[in-house]
Amino acid sequence: MPFHAKKRLLSAVLATAGTAALGLGTAAPAQAVSDPLNYVALGDSYSAGSGVLPLDPDASLLCARTTRNYPNLLAARTGANFADVTCGGAQTKHFTTAQYPGVAPQFDALRSDTDLVTLTIGGNDNNTFVGAILACGSLGLLSAGQGSPCKDTYGSSFSDDIADKTYPAIRTALNQIRAKSPKAEIAILGYPWIMPEQSVPGCFLKMPVAEGDVPYLYQMQTDLNAAVEKAAAETGVTFVDMAGVSKGHDACRPIGTRWIEPLLFGTNVVPVHPNAAGEAAMADQAAAVLGLG
Repeated sequence: MPFHAKKRLLSAVLATAGTAALGLGTAAPAQAVSDPLNYVALGDSYSAGSGVLPLDPDASLLCARTTRNYPNLLAARTGANFADVTCGGAQTKHFTTAQYPGVAPQFDALRSDTDLVTLTIGGNDNNTFVGAILACGSLGLLSAGQGSPCKDTYGSSFSDDIADKTYPAIRTALNQIRAKSPKAEIAILGYPWIMPEQSVPGCFLKMPVAEGDVPYLYQMQTDLNAAVEKAAAETGVTFVDMAGVSKGHDACRPIGTRWIEPLLFGTNVVPVHPNAAGEAAMADQAAAVLGLG
């Protein structure tokens, strides 16, 4: 039973019991309210499922949104009234400003009667994901996979931006969601692992990152997920942790094991993004944390 239905059923049971106790007439059996969830999916390409086919015909092609993303899977589980406004490349600023012509600010989908909001956000702020992957990949090729040229060049700059810019932007966005949809359960998902903690055999062929920069990128993503979790905790939002369940399913793993497609020799239209199995895993983890069955 969805979490909102459980709450409504409990209210009905308590009200029925109270009426009986006060002797105000014969209490009718409590009925579970089965109104469907009003569900709004916000967020970036990890929520849009960019790179997984088929594309959503209701979305702008620029968003590269699929009908097999985790929000669609959650909506199917719950029978929700569903609005999916996720869009590949979205930053926190695109919650309140149009990302592309004809693509409205994502917060336009929020209502006062929204019951559930899910999102991933932050990876595109300050060009974190794309900037780091491209920078480290380029330097990895130049070094033939040796050393840690990306760490040596960029140091703590990516993580500094996450702490100084991305974290406060996420925190502000979550507070804004709460203000627009005060009754909603809000769940923000962490990002599943792109890189392993240490380089594994064959990794360089798929993700051309120098061996010493693999843990560097892993730490950067650790910092990003920690910023997301911190912002969620401080705003009373549910954090869906993907770190534990996605370990061993990173982009360096073989087909059938990986949840993230690699930069080279992958199967997704958009590389370094979740494949269909990854989106399904995100749906499963979100459902488990939210008690959606």
